[in-house]
Amino acid sequence: MAGNTFGSSFRISTFGESHGKAIGVILDGCPAGLEIDEEFIQQELDRRRPGQSNIVTQRKESDTVQILSGVFEGKATGTPIAMVIFNADARSKDYSHIADKFRPSHADFTYTAKYGVRDYRGGGRSSARETAARVAAGAIAKLFLAAQGIQVQAYVSQVGHLATQKSYQELDLEQTESTPVRCPDLDMATEMIAYIKEVRKAGDTIGGVVNAVVKGCPVGIGEPAFDKLHADLAKAMLSINACKGFEYGSGFDGVSMRGSEHNDLFYEEDGQIKTKTNHSGGIQGGISNGMDIYFRTAFKPVATIVSEQHSVNEQGEQVTVVGKGRHDPCVVPRAVPIVESMTALVLADHLLRQRTVQL
Repeated sequence: MAGNTFGSSFRISTFGESHGKAIGVILDGCPAGLEIDEEFIQQELDRRRPGQSNIVTQRKESDTVQILSGVFEGKATGTPIAMVIFNADARSKDYSHIADKFRPSHADFTYTAKYGVRDYRGGGRSSARETAARVAAGAIAKLFLAAQGIQVQAYVSQVGHLATQKSYQELDLEQTESTPVRCPDLDMATEMIAYIKEVRKAGDTIGGVVNAVVKGCPVGIGEPAFDKLHADLAKAMLSINACKGFEYGSGFDGVSMRGSEHNDLFYEEDGQIKTKTNHSGGIQGGISNGMDIYFRTAFKPVATIVSEQHSVNEQGEQVTVVGKGRHDPCVVPRAVPIVESMTALVLADHLLRQRTVQL
């Protein structure tokens, strides 16, 4: 199986399955001397872990991370950093009923068709549990970015039909963690939580949108052709389980604007060139322009539902499938730290490709 490595100069390779012994990541390219805050890494994993509230999956995993290599006396040595998270609450019997059945909208069929074999326990390698490894590596990327004065923040802006009408500039993003749904619009957050509970009670699932903003990114990050910064961000987001859409800056709304409205006019202030508007989303020609980078990611409803659905088995025979086990009724609350982590990994990689950074 290829495709388990992400990045170039700041590169990660993840391993493990949902119901295997452990999941983990090897991070190569972290600059020597970077201070590694293990408590911060664990805090980031705690934001993603299951069982953290009554609107997410109730699988009980502490997601305690162990650093095996690459860190000495609290600092990165410049050698590969290996981290592992042991699985503790896998209930493989919950999946025995679909051992030879293809769950609708899951990777079961395509995985089997491609490899001829699949780990049906919780989705195996295709499970969203793999993203814990990304968050562990993303936490180190965040530490690296913070040393450069760069901040990455994400939040839930929509659940189903419920959406905040406030832009990120109007919101206090420090309130994001104050509610289990991670929406800083607190009135809307209350409605979202009630809606998710309603959907879960009905045995169904619902999708949503996660917004992200990057502040402090310097000018000149990204490449003008195939490695455009926004293209790499798009790949990073769309590699997250259940992500179905990505737009940055004005996105699809920009098609209804004229060029005279959409163009971001330049001006100079305190020796810096800025733009009066930011429809470009902080990226022009694939390269950061120093303004805030902001984008939206759309997540589909979780495919596992408790209602009976028609499908086929590996022999092509008609069967019915009923979801069992523990699943999120809506992925977006736990997707927030994943979106932040993948964003941080992209930016760290491009920063190291751009220039030598002094710690």
